[in-house]
Amino acid sequence: MVWLFGGTCRSAARLDGKVAVVTGSNTGIGKETAQDLAARGALVVMAVRDTAKGEIAAADIRRQLAKQGAGKGPAGDVRVEALDLASLRSVRECARRILEEVKDVHILVNNAGIMACPKAYTEDGHDMQFGVNHLGHFLLTVLLLPRMRASTADSGQPARIVNVSSVAYSFYKIDFDDLRIEKNYKPLLAYARSKLANMLFTRELARRFKDSGVDHVNSYCLHPGVVATELFRTFDYFIFPGIPFLIHHIGRFFIKTPRQGAQTSIYCAVHEKTAKESGLYYVDCSSTTPFAIGRDDEAALRLWDVSLELVGLKGYDPVTAAEAPAWAFQEPRTAAAPAPKAAL
Repeated sequence: MVWLFGGTCRSAARLDGKVAVVTGSNTGIGKETAQDLAARGALVVMAVRDTAKGEIAAADIRRQLAKQGAGKGPAGDVRVEALDLASLRSVRECARRILEEVKDVHILVNNAGIMACPKAYTEDGHDMQFGVNHLGHFLLTVLLLPRMRASTADSGQPARIVNVSSVAYSFYKIDFDDLRIEKNYKPLLAYARSKLANMLFTRELARRFKDSGVDHVNSYCLHPGVVATELFRTFDYFIFPGIPFLIHHIGRFFIKTPRQGAQTSIYCAVHEKTAKESGLYYVDCSSTTPFAIGRDDEAALRLWDVSLELVGLKGYDPVTAAEAPAWAFQEPRTAAAPAPKAAL
């Protein structure tokens, strides 16, 4: 039932010798994505906030890989790295460790996210959903990007940056004058804004690659569908108590499993067809035209400039830099005003 549960990535592409980084990969579609890429032969860096849960997930993935049939080719491996996307310091430390421990990075799947949480702020004073879903991934990407370019410059295969967004991007615009959402905070609209940021970031990356003559790095953005994951845990807060239970036990007949939800992420990361595409938006393993709000190039450029400043990297160009400079891994030179971090 493709119309209900979406498409399937049917590519048999191998990733032997490749390195992939997948954020939020200890559960849900991130874990399924990590397992699929590892099954194709890749070394997958599972970048997760809770490393204890990450190690449990990694052990489970290794058990599944051990069962893999010989006809599919040798499996790769997984390793766990700490990454708290609500802390720019943690993002910098994670990126530094990855660059120190692996020679190449071929695939980055920015999968982790939070949805519709109560009003809260990151360690650096940013709106929690904007900070985790966009700024943390933005910083991780621009720090790893020079290595990704170098890793694939002569390979004939592009490096791939896959941003997991949501159709919710179309619900709300980005108010650049109130990025902290000091007034009229609404959980779902704040989530929508962060997902629109994923869309615009993907688009601006592709434009910069094209304008700089970088033809061996591609960016992709996707809507995974409505998936039974932990993202729904905050719905008790702003809809009504018990809604996550209903979603997981009754809605399971109508929404995707994590494995089904991971298919479009995998499609963007490995398929031969997408190797020739960049800056596009995908739903159910197929590219589609986003709504006009997701094609706003002026907003995409502004978001790029604002994001660089918010993470303390104003003046840094990851698209052309030979490598991320040492100062890029230091504390931000410019940040939002500190704010208390509310419990999620």
